Amino acid sequence: MRGTVNVVRHSRSELGSANVVVWMTALGNKEQVSAGPMTRLVQKDKGFTPHVLPITVGTTIEFPNQDPFFHDVFSIYHGKPFDLGLYESGAVRKVRFSQPGVSYIFCNIHPQMSAVVIALSTSFFVTTAKDGAFRIPHMPAGSYRLEVWDEFASESELASLVRQIEIKAGDNLLDAITVHATGTPAGHLNKYGEPYPSDKRSPY
Repeated sequence: MRGTVNVVRHSRSELGSANVVVWMTALGNKEQVSAGPMTRLVQKDKGFTPHVLPITVGTTIEFPNQDPFFHDVFSIYHGKPFDLGLYESGAVRKVRFSQPGVSYIFCNIHPQMSAVVIALSTSFFVTTAKDGAFRIPHMPAGSYRLEVWDEFASESELASLVRQIEIKAGDNLLDAITVHATGTPAGHLNKYGEPYPSDKRSPY
């Protein structure tokens, strides 16, 4: 199954149609989903790579610190709440994402750092390329619920895009999906529910 997501953004200077997550959930016979292989969200250059990471429920993610200073990774917004605490360069912490949902991940030291993990109860998912193209191979014929997620789209916008899809044997080309983005996400608080310090003199 293949298709394209077109993200309509406020200005051409904003991101294109990459990093949209598309997934298909089988209707009728429920898919038996297993945890995926351990994967990584790397901390490097005061950022997370990849920025958007879809996984199957039960998958464990490593959080290696590859910067020459400390990080303090946490998630308290939706999805899987966790707090990895302060850890040094070269150290690795792990989290098992045991429930489906969207987890917004930040660093308690560096407010510019963010990532999103989407834990899904299906193995049929993909993130879009820069041009919005996507392909989910080896899908059995049947009825599916299609859903998409974009970091800059509202919940009501994403809910409006949910639809039922019939997959037939052979190649399936879906109609283009248009997502209207609402701008950039609102700022976030630190793990204590407080604003980040405005002091610019930190050596980190």
